[in-house]
Amino acid sequence: MRILRTIKQMSAFSRNARLRGKSIGFVPTMGALHEGHLSLIRQAVRDNDLAVVSIFVNPAQFGPKEDLKIYPRNLARDARSCRIEGVDAIFYPEARQIYPKNYKTYVTVEGLGNHLCGSSRPGHFRGVATVVAKLFNIVQPSVAYFGQKDAQQSAIIKRMAEDLNMPLEVKILPTVREAGGLALSSRNSYLSAKERIEAVILSRSLSFAEYLVKNGLKDADRVVSAMKQLIRKKSRAKIDYISIVDRETLMPLKKISGSCLIVLAAWIGKTRLIDNTVVKA
Repeated sequence: MRILRTIKQMSAFSRNARLRGKSIGFVPTMGALHEGHLSLIRQAVRDNDLAVVSIFVNPAQFGPKEDLKIYPRNLARDARSCRIEGVDAIFYPEARQIYPKNYKTYVTVEGLGNHLCGSSRPGHFRGVATVVAKLFNIVQPSVAYFGQKDAQQSAIIKRMAEDLNMPLEVKILPTVREAGGLALSSRNSYLSAKERIEAVILSRSLSFAEYLVKNGLKDADRVVSAMKQLIRKKSRAKIDYISIVDRETLMPLKKISGSCLIVLAAWIGKTRLIDNTVVKA
């Protein structure tokens, strides 16, 4: 396995692979790899001739008061995990490689990133779309893999790739959870033991919503209200938002029909967590 630290090295690796007719599976990450990331990496290894993982803590997607400086970083551990899973190359650039001096160009996907997480994290999805577009251009993958946990991010990236005619497939794989139901996230490392137990209420509220919908409740506002009551009764979590939205447009729904997405974000102590589930009425 190679660790490629410059755009020139990464581009040369990809160009050589394509000249040999090899497919490239790509998993973009910010490191601090956990089982959720590894599930994406294993799929990329299975599906493709070569697998590439990027590790880049992207400053453009962090707000001024967010956790850029303390975001967990451990290249040695991440590299060991990638090697075990059969990854062929890690792309590990410095920020100045991705955003050189006087950088001015950003990617915005209109209408999908200014609500839900975008309301409390202005500019976040512009940073995500920009770095992913750049990584797609540099790595030139055949297929890129993302997790359903980041549902809004996934919808934005799929729309960007389609709208800009990017020659790759974007695959979204299921959320990986701890035994109690908590969705895996690098930010779970911020939680105390007590907070980790308390955070399970988020996935339980989603399961409760699924139960209500399966048993005939189709009024989105009533489902959301029931979820909020459960979370407030069973925890001290501070709810950022809970919404039931269309899976592609991410616009709020009043009536639950067909297949839709229930999304939420909440603060457990000082840690903001997100989760979601797909429901079918």
